[in-house]
Amino acid sequence: MHRFPPLLGLLAPFALLLALACASAPAPARPRPQTIPRPAVEATAPADLPGLHNVVAYTGELYSGSQPEGPGLETLADMGFRTIVSVDGAQPAVEAAAALGLRYVHLPIGYDGIDEARKLELARAVRDLPGPVYMHCHHGKHRSAGAAAAIARALGTLDEEGAKARMKVSGTAVDYKGLWACASETTLADKAALDAASNAFPSRWKSSGLVQLMVDIDFALDNMKSVEKAAWSVPAEHPDLVPAAEVGRIAHYLRELEDDAEVKAKGAEFLANLRSSREAAEMLETSLLGKAAPDALAADMKKLVSSCKSCHVKFRD
Repeated sequence: MHRFPPLLGLLAPFALLLALACASAPAPARPRPQTIPRPAVEATAPADLPGLHNVVAYTGELYSGSQPEGPGLETLADMGFRTIVSVDGAQPAVEAAAALGLRYVHLPIGYDGIDEARKLELARAVRDLPGPVYMHCHHGKHRSAGAAAAIARALGTLDEEGAKARMKVSGTAVDYKGLWACASETTLADKAALDAASNAFPSRWKSSGLVQLMVDIDFALDNMKSVEKAAWSVPAEHPDLVPAAEVGRIAHYLRELEDDAEVKAKGAEFLANLRSSREAAEMLETSLLGKAAPDALAADMKKLVSSCKSCHVKFRD
């Protein structure tokens, strides 16, 4: 399956990632007793709880939602969760989760779908690790929903109709066809395939570094300039390009970089510039998904380009 646009004869960006050793992850403390009820599988709207947004039950053992913030980890512990799986680029709060009895697994995915190896790896994590499992991306609407749907299909706990119904409750945008394919194209995995999938279950997934991610960001930004020239539609020369996914990818990469040791070593000003660019990318993604007017999209795009250019002038050019 096509997951990312080609670049320099590229492998997909996540094929360049290296997992950190699981042995470095702290052992979770004793789990807390459940004191907060979890959303029902039959719920027709996502739940918002302290520090958590867009929480949706896909099965009784698998939930999707936003990245925990503030008291979010405490809320997950009090809801009786045992394992958290992040499919976002940002580094998870592994130690804080472990102190609350929660194990973190970090297996990032893109917006264009999930390849078979990563599907099996995610499904095996949900099958083998203590449940219930909370799956999250950044906002909990798109990538974590697609991942939860793929896992439920692979494990046979949801059929296509049921998986798509839960993704609708999560609010997954129709633009992300690759994520919807997780529900329509994933088939039941046999035990041998699941047993052969990686069970490294890394607590932190290390990116390929500042230079490579900057190259990937520049390429995605060029794609967005083509989208703008095509009046905010799919460019004729890139028929497989999903505009919201491209800018979402930029925000994803920038979140990765905010946690990178090389970036942090460059100082507070550099990190502040990255955050400004990430916020601009997130704003443009939201506007695209909300079908904003062309002039509003152009204004958001101008902010993103200006933010990136300002950073380049100060730190690269």
